Amino acid sequence: MPFVRIDVLSERNADRLPALGDAVHEALVETIGIPGDDLFQLLNAHESGRLRYDPQYLGVRRDDDIVFVSITMGRGRTDDQKTALYKRITELVQERTGVEPRNVLINVTENGFADWSFGEGEAQRLLAGRA
Repeated sequence: MPFVRIDVLSERNADRLPALGDAVHEALVETIGIPGDDLFQLLNAHESGRLRYDPQYLGVRRDDDIVFVSITMGRGRTDDQKTALYKRITELVQERTGVEPRNVLINVTENGFADWSFGEGEAQRLLAGRA
């Protein structure tokens, strides 16, 4: 049940958004075992000045090919699973779009079943857990 948001600079990467989304989804399927049809993504391209970053934070050299990947998903993945996910995302992104791993910033936020509604105003995952 991950929800993925990908943000890029429009003049550099807007045309790459579908491939970026596919790469992130494939990495989620491969490394943490989400179902293939569990696809919920928001793909955004921003004009210059609307996406900001430090080009040297933690000693990683970034440039305007930067890709922000934010993943919200249910609790329970291990640190090793998350680390494998980050590695696989950067591999697939570079392979499919040419964006270098140094330009891929990934953030994971975890939550519980009560924090999701997939429509109809219901918390389907919470209700399924009570059945």
